[in-house]
Amino acid sequence: MSAPEPDSGRTVQVRDLWGRRTLSCSAVASRAVEDSPESITRRRRLGWVFAAVWSVYLIAPLRTAWELDDPASRIYTLTVIIAFGLAYIGSYWYLLRSPSIGPIWPSPPGRTVFLMLGVQFAFLVAIAVTLHGQAARLGIYLASFIAFTLPIPLGIATLSAVMLATTVVPQLIAGSPPDYDTLESMAMAAFAVGGIRQLIQRNQQLTIARLQLTELAIAEERLRVGRDVHDILGHSLTVITVKTELAQRLLEVDPERAKQELADVERLARESLAGVRSTVGGLREVSLAGELGNARTALRAAEIEADLPDSDTLPVRHSVVFGWVLREAVTNIVRHSGARHATVRVTPTSIEVGDDGGGLGGQGYGSGLTGLSERVRAAGGTLTVANRPEGGLRVLASFPAEPMGDPR
Repeated sequence: MSAPEPDSGRTVQVRDLWGRRTLSCSAVASRAVEDSPESITRRRRLGWVFAAVWSVYLIAPLRTAWELDDPASRIYTLTVIIAFGLAYIGSYWYLLRSPSIGPIWPSPPGRTVFLMLGVQFAFLVAIAVTLHGQAARLGIYLASFIAFTLPIPLGIATLSAVMLATTVVPQLIAGSPPDYDTLESMAMAAFAVGGIRQLIQRNQQLTIARLQLTELAIAEERLRVGRDVHDILGHSLTVITVKTELAQRLLEVDPERAKQELADVERLARESLAGVRSTVGGLREVSLAGELGNARTALRAAEIEADLPDSDTLPVRHSVVFGWVLREAVTNIVRHSGARHATVRVTPTSIEVGDDGGGLGGQGYGSGLTGLSERVRAAGGTLTVANRPEGGLRVLASFPAEPMGDPR
């Protein structure tokens, strides 16, 4: 394989040794399946297994070589057969010890593969000098090596050429019919090794897919936790700041009221801490009724007149999302708007929070409203944030009408 393309974000395009794109995987997933000394060792063992499986086909040529009458021919043939076997095993060893560049399949450069194949074919031709047609049986080794290393289209073409060169052309030159038994054995060997290779590659791709899904889940959870922590702390710290400023002003003129405000600050700080802890644990719950109580406290501390709905008439459906909308909207009113009056309207399918402050003022959404928009959209609704004609800002979260017969 060639090196992966530069990581431009979260993905890496992996190409095989012939330049074809094989898989787009994240950089983390790619690194997770890159080579380690342990994985290279395991692949070396796999190479010895592959070589050992086909070594049985060396028995017949070795026996034939041993039975040659001429001692020089016998020694020559035995030596070349052993050299052929070592070249075959060495090719697998080299191939499987090569580090994987990307997660798909370990492989040296293409020219190295053909060099290995050429060496094996040269030994096969050398064996044919004394064993003649019987040397064609060693073509099974070439077939298995081709199926293990080359891409399918190129592998089929190369295998066809090798089969012609070993079992058809020499026999036709000698006036004999092709060696159909060896042809069948070579085809079966290539099919078996190619199938094993495809199985290994599919397993690697499944591993990468699982890693990618895990990354996506982790990223989504990080976004959720970040959004929730922002909503909790943004609201609570704003109220704490306002109440602390109010308590400082009241220390001289109304100490009892100042003590009450400081007690509220302590309570809010403890609630914020508990909220962050439960958010990290995924256990926190938000409700519209609870957020109305918090909104009433926050707006009163900021000396903003509030027109809030009765908690007895609140809808049950969408209560959690409505609670988040109210929390973020009130936080923005207290922190940014400069408003003197705020209104909250709730229906079974919508919540609207308005104020008479400065509005957006040409500024876009902050991170809080952006996260809120994502939360509402994920729940099936839409969030609209716009300046009101009479001045101020309106935050509206609306959902499709519920089916007839739903009392809330």
